[in-house]
Amino acid sequence: MSTSTIIMIVVFIGFFAWRLVPVKGVRNITTVQLKNELGDKNKQYIDVRTPMEFKGRFIKGFKNIPLDQLSNKAVTLSKDKEVVVICQSGMRSTRAAKILKKFGFKQITNIKGGMSAWYEN
Repeated sequence: MSTSTIIMIVVFIGFFAWRLVPVKGVRNITTVQLKNELGDKNKQYIDVRTPMEFKGRFIKGFKNIPLDQLSNKAVTLSKDKEVVVICQSGMRSTRAAKILKKFGFKQITNIKGGMSAWYEN
């Protein structure tokens, strides 16, 4: 294998590893923990999957704001309330948490394993 191929592989792996790193200051909980917290009026529940994914299966109380629209619609969320984000597997919700942090949100919770984990429990 050439040096350039090895470098490309390392960069590729590093890129994906970076995307999976938990966001500093973001709480990560399991779907079991989520079941105990659902319905809390002091929290905003956001599902960042696509509208088609959301229509197929969703958790009552979650509002659909697709990840690609989150930057524009973050202003509709209250910074005084915790934001709980979920997606299909946890990758998009991790990215959503990073976006919300950049917009100044302080209380953000990511659901580990996303909807896939929700339906396993």
